[in-house]
Amino acid sequence: MKQDVFGQMNTLCHSASVEAWNGVLLGFMAHSAVTPLHLGKVLELEPDFALGHAVKGLFLVLLGRREMMPVAAEALNAANTAMDRQPVTDRERLYVDALALYLSDLPSHAIQKFEEILRLHPQDSLAMKLSHATRFVLGDAAGMRRSIERVLPAYEPDHAGRGYLLGCHSFALEETGAYEKAEIAGRQALWMVSDDAWGLHAVAHVHEMTGNAQQGLDWLAGREDAWAHCNNFRYHVWWHKALMHLDLGQVDQVMELYDQYVRQDKTDDYRDISNATSLLSRLELEGVKVGNRWEELADLSAARTEDGCLIFADLHYLLALTGDNRTEATGKMLQRIQKDAQRNQGDTPIRMSDPGIAAAKGLEAFGDGLYGEAFDFLSNARDGMRLAGGSHAQRDVFERITIDSGLRAGRLDAVERILDDRRAKRAGGEDNYAMARRALIDAARDNQDAQSVPAE
Repeated sequence: MKQDVFGQMNTLCHSASVEAWNGVLLGFMAHSAVTPLHLGKVLELEPDFALGHAVKGLFLVLLGRREMMPVAAEALNAANTAMDRQPVTDRERLYVDALALYLSDLPSHAIQKFEEILRLHPQDSLAMKLSHATRFVLGDAAGMRRSIERVLPAYEPDHAGRGYLLGCHSFALEETGAYEKAEIAGRQALWMVSDDAWGLHAVAHVHEMTGNAQQGLDWLAGREDAWAHCNNFRYHVWWHKALMHLDLGQVDQVMELYDQYVRQDKTDDYRDISNATSLLSRLELEGVKVGNRWEELADLSAARTEDGCLIFADLHYLLALTGDNRTEATGKMLQRIQKDAQRNQGDTPIRMSDPGIAAAKGLEAFGDGLYGEAFDFLSNARDGMRLAGGSHAQRDVFERITIDSGLRAGRLDAVERILDDRRAKRAGGEDNYAMARRALIDAARDNQDAQSVPAE
């Protein structure tokens, strides 16, 4: 048995294995691109390390890719075989149980395994981060915050995971509307661990949600080293920077960031697709011509119509398909979402049903120019959109499409109510997008009043 950097005991035998395992743990906290290399080294040195196989499987299922599920299932089999060969701790076994539940499409139950670990081992930062990540995918912001705040008192100032814990706390605070506290926690996190890209991006979320784009740019400026080491998460931080430039009307900078960073690598990872499609959608809502940029995204998304791992991913694939007028692929995606919603087992069908079906139909209608129909569908999906997962800032693209479809359909009062609700969720702050839409509503009403005045 060997102790890891977070003070937990693991069934490892060699000091080199522990060093590589610590690389996995710290790399996962920091979203580091080299994390898989460390994990490969651990399993090479100690092929019967059940926890290593379980974590490999958990990393794979979090990718949200259908073709990764059989590979994750192989990791589960390897973990079970390893447990047959050598005893493991109860803590390690709970990770294997969590992977099994994930593969049964029960991530909500997997969370409970992570929480069981944390009740017994509150300083286990691996379980903390996995619970946080899974709740994020499920749209459980309140649960993220509760989970972090339960273990927060157990972390001494010198604990190797404390900075990353504060980064997660910052994000959970932001997603639950505690923006001032979130900014403080995020700044503390980055002060403690300079590579905490999650904490850095949590502060960027604060500025996004409170309509302070210039302050957000100032926050990110000169801190590129905090996310340069990241896996594809670095594209997401560049996406945040692009959003801030867009709110300031600096379209040239947005296009440059899109081409050089957001889509630097033309991957089909759903997180990268979501960055790109939501940014192009926002640009088009502002009347910006995006050229042929939809085409490569639509090609990749058309190959994902049968994926069905996450409704969050499916809706962003739909943005690409409707953005490039891929009618046939759009229809296939809608049919598959409706089919998945009818399954009677697992967590996914619930989200495919609500908000999935209404949101997908709304996006299709918007792409077809049927703005009244789009507004009706998207309005029906609004209350459930949190369950699609992701952050408020990520889901805001669907809010913007809802608002713009309502404006184009002449639903001024209903749109104004959505804008009021959007402002309330942002602690009274408004971005330039919202202020511009309010101006459009005022202008439309003035025009209506002028037309209603009888001629003398």
